[in-house]
Amino acid sequence: MTVHSPDRPLAPAGLLTATRRAVVFDLDGVIVDSFAVMREAFAIAYAEVVGDGPAPFEEYVRHQGRYFPDIMRIMGLPLEMEEPFVRESYRLAHRVEVFDGVLELLLTLRVRGLRLAVATGKAGDRARSLLDGLGLLPFFAHVIGSDEVPRPKPAPDIVRRALELLDVPPEEAIMVGDAPTDLASARDAGVASAAALWVGPDEEELLGAGPDAVLRRPCDLLALCPAVPGD
Repeated sequence: MTVHSPDRPLAPAGLLTATRRAVVFDLDGVIVDSFAVMREAFAIAYAEVVGDGPAPFEEYVRHQGRYFPDIMRIMGLPLEMEEPFVRESYRLAHRVEVFDGVLELLLTLRVRGLRLAVATGKAGDRARSLLDGLGLLPFFAHVIGSDEVPRPKPAPDIVRRALELLDVPPEEAIMVGDAPTDLASARDAGVASAAALWVGPDEEELLGAGPDAVLRRPCDLLALCPAVPGD
């Protein structure tokens, strides 16, 4: 049975009643709106390393959730693009914004006693720096980057590492992501997955990846995360 109303996420009834002690978030497209910054950084890196012509940013976005070097290999682009891309991402980080409703979501989850982590395609140092600059780093017990696990998404390593650090079993966690790679990583780690649709990703592709729940607003997650018993 599926339960849905304007105030609840699209999710199986069992997922709405499960005991949940932790949430693992993707970063870009879920917590922060960084796509304008990514676009500019990617264009500059492409121009510096490849040369003239339009940077294929739309194709790059389709691979979101993966580690940058892996995306370069998939796209057949030079790995040397990473250095200027990271440089420009740091330079432009002040323009990254937190999605509306995310701060309230994090505050409520913390009050309810859930443990929070970030598992991102970014390198760990860059993710922590970005969250620190936005004042969000204290909300997360752990922030794990793709350079800090043996295999990045879509492999399950980064989600498993988050669960290990949080000391939470897979059945008591949920991962929120905006890309099929996020959902695949969660599924193979034995964790329920929730598709975040507030940034306007390719909805058909994301839903086709089989999320366990569909969230159209950050606050939709609250229906899946009641207060932790005993907290």
